[in-house]
Amino acid sequence: MTSIRPTGPALELPDIKRSSLRPDPAMFRGLAISSSGLSAQRLRMEVASANLANAETTRTASGGPYQRRIVTMEPSITGGPIAQSMGEDLSVNGGVRVTGIAADTTNAFEKVYEPGHPHADAEGYVLYPNVDPTQELVTLMEARRLYDANATAFSSMKAMLRRAIDI
Repeated sequence: MTSIRPTGPALELPDIKRSSLRPDPAMFRGLAISSSGLSAQRLRMEVASANLANAETTRTASGGPYQRRIVTMEPSITGGPIAQSMGEDLSVNGGVRVTGIAADTTNAFEKVYEPGHPHADAEGYVLYPNVDPTQELVTLMEARRLYDANATAFSSMKAMLRRAIDI
């Protein structure tokens, strides 16, 4: 697989922050990591579905054909309020953080000669979206499997915490 680096402007996502008054016990960090993965993979599935739904959209509100969207993510690295209050630098990988949804400008629009099409230019060519249905289906399958893996990890962590409570 090739990695895709978006070059267009990213759409802004709301910044959801935890309250600084709530503690961040290390025993619940596994649940937070898995839930961040669940949310990120759900968003990837939604974006891939939107790309598939718009694979034939030749005209959008901005005037051009639909442009494929991709979800951009980065590792979420935090020390947590407890580590900071104890004066320790305990930076741990805290899951994944979605940084935005960007337009994929790596592939050019497909130019097809269709003089009878309502969106054809003066020469009779229509620009079609840069969406490859096969690539979107692969993205959907990958995101679903990663979602399942995060759900399994979440369930396992929850079972371990229940056993710890029973001790």
